[in-house]
Amino acid sequence: MKIFLVGGALRDRLLQRPVSDHDWLVVGATPQEMVKRGYLPVGRDFPVFLHPDTREEYALARTERKSAPGYRGFTVHAAPDVTLEQDLARRDLTVNAIALPAELVSADGRFDPTPETLADPFHGQRDLRDKVLRHVTDAFREDPVRILRVARFAARFDDFGVAPETMALMREMVAAGEADALVAERVWQELSRGLMETRPSRMFDVLRECGALAVLLPEIDAGAWTMRAIDTAARLKTSLAVRFACLAGGFGGSKGSVASLQAVCERWRVPVEIRELAEVVAREHSHIDESGALDAAGLVRLLERCDAFRKPARFAEALLACECAARSRAGSGVDESDTPWPQRQRLLAVLATASAVATDVVARAAQQSGATGPKIGEAIHRARVEAVAASPGQA
Repeated sequence: MKIFLVGGALRDRLLQRPVSDHDWLVVGATPQEMVKRGYLPVGRDFPVFLHPDTREEYALARTERKSAPGYRGFTVHAAPDVTLEQDLARRDLTVNAIALPAELVSADGRFDPTPETLADPFHGQRDLRDKVLRHVTDAFREDPVRILRVARFAARFDDFGVAPETMALMREMVAAGEADALVAERVWQELSRGLMETRPSRMFDVLRECGALAVLLPEIDAGAWTMRAIDTAARLKTSLAVRFACLAGGFGGSKGSVASLQAVCERWRVPVEIRELAEVVAREHSHIDESGALDAAGLVRLLERCDAFRKPARFAEALLACECAARSRAGSGVDESDTPWPQRQRLLAVLATASAVATDVVARAAQQSGATGPKIGEAIHRARVEAVAASPGQA
């Protein structure tokens, strides 16, 4: 039984990036031996175990054989006779197919790999130096999720290029219909992670180049401003919801489409809170952009349509998404620098003023005058409009 550190931890250490977690590979063991040593079995599709103390994952060396379409269509063989090189051969990219003996990792997880101590049968270190994302073997074509992973890694390592032979293989996979077999959960999982990378636009560039974007996201506008918007959102370190709302601005044409957004969200099973923010932005972004021309009543109606009084944090994120989009459009009056975008600060100030109205007092006064139901709501609306109108510089 031999244990190796594999995958992303080694890749990131060799790139002098922070190491977030450790993936361990066990060669020469059976599931029964792992359980006997105190490891907890958790793998559903193949043997994976949790360390009894650290709770880190340890996977048995395995090979995979394609048996059906899609990313679940594999027959897995995990046995003591599977070698380290055979396991590394099934991995996606050469930069992820490197291993280090576990005895060279300290108890607190520190390690200092050198070329002599690494098992690197597919020249991953060379590709790290050359900044190339290259598939390990032709078995890459058996898992369509790898198309998304390559695109996501291109967004993370934005100075890396995709090897020509890997791009050609990805095109072949798309042409063969492999991208059509992807399930919604995995598409959203990979794309949402890609949106959170350093330069998300590169993910969509790679997907477009290999043909997968036309399959997964035919609604997207190819306009450069959409890609600049999500990169601006990444530069500002915004949330996933804001980045998705920026991307959604390119669904169904240069001005976006609520119908196209809803279709994409249904197809990808986008989480409700992310979908709702994108819908607010898609519906109201033009009104937010032009809010400088609104009077007090128009400003309060805009806040009400955005449900800003009940969900002020979501409204703040909607404004941030609109700002990123505005910075991406030529002639918008702002650019990629830190030039202030007046709409966001003004609308946040208007919201603060309108929210300061004592609505319970207004409601009681309206009830005492005989108002009920919608009439009470109208009284609260009027009070908020009056407060905004009376506030210097806001209306």
